[in-house]
Amino acid sequence: MQTSITSLYRSYLRQIRRLPHHYLRSFFRIKASDDFRSIVGTSNQHVQRVKVKRVSKDVRKIERALNGNAAAFSSILDSAYGRRGKLRWEIMKPILSDPTSPLPEPLIPSKAKSRPPLYTKELQALLTSSIARSTATPVKQEYLKFPPDLSPRADPTSEEARLLGPLSKRLEINKRWRFYTKEWRKVLPPAGVFVKSPDGTVTSDLSQVGIRSVGLQDDVFKGIEEIVGPLETPRPITRRERRLASDRTHRHPSRWLRRRYQELLGRLPTLVYSHDPNRPEKQGNYAVYLSTNALHPDLYNSAIRRPLLDDCNLAWVKQADDLQDKERRNG
Repeated sequence: MQTSITSLYRSYLRQIRRLPHHYLRSFFRIKASDDFRSIVGTSNQHVQRVKVKRVSKDVRKIERALNGNAAAFSSILDSAYGRRGKLRWEIMKPILSDPTSPLPEPLIPSKAKSRPPLYTKELQALLTSSIARSTATPVKQEYLKFPPDLSPRADPTSEEARLLGPLSKRLEINKRWRFYTKEWRKVLPPAGVFVKSPDGTVTSDLSQVGIRSVGLQDDVFKGIEEIVGPLETPRPITRRERRLASDRTHRHPSRWLRRRYQELLGRLPTLVYSHDPNRPEKQGNYAVYLSTNALHPDLYNSAIRRPLLDDCNLAWVKQADDLQDKERRNG
């Protein structure tokens, strides 16, 4: 058994070395180290075999991704950038609580565990945005106060409560927590938090407004956008073109790879905090945005996806306008 574990570990490292970017290689080296420490530290043979089987599945997935399987490559990107797995929970955990916000009052005064869930500002923005949801269906704002599957009897002023009596507080607590847990699990963790000033500039410096940072590190998100590149630049050359033009090797070698990262940006929402520095007494609010370079249905027909008008096309547009003006005058 020890020999097969060592062989699997070496195979895992060989596949990791073939990954295209430094961040992916670093992430999976750490993951491989954690996985095999867990395997070696397990004394139960059955549990050890289960862990080995899971790691073997990860190794085969990386191999398929390196051989051009788009679904497998997207899956390892999701693991590395917190769309699934342990890193996803580490990003979401701080968003589910807020030390600066007061806890809700218990529904049963003598039971501290009867407090309803707390919806932090960041979580409210993510839940009510379609681009931050894996199901693409946002939660209505009123559902955060009164879940849709909660009986109207939970409202003591309702007609049902007067006719049938109030709903059990214990049942109400369970319903609220089940809705909360079900919905936050559908949230795509944010890639980071940015600040938008009144003049429209966006910065990652959060110290000026005193809000907390969540998500990935700034350089990780910037690294993805550098791989994808801005839309107005020429498309990256293919490997065949790269072989024919060795002087252009500084450009990205694979359109396929760039497309996978564009799809990843469509699953990486960012939180943007807007505030007015002239009114410090008024709290700012969060909004959810996607990178302008992302591949996402909400961005297909947006103005940011259209190429910039160059001088040649501008001349054609101007000529067409002149012809239309001339026809109007003659008509």
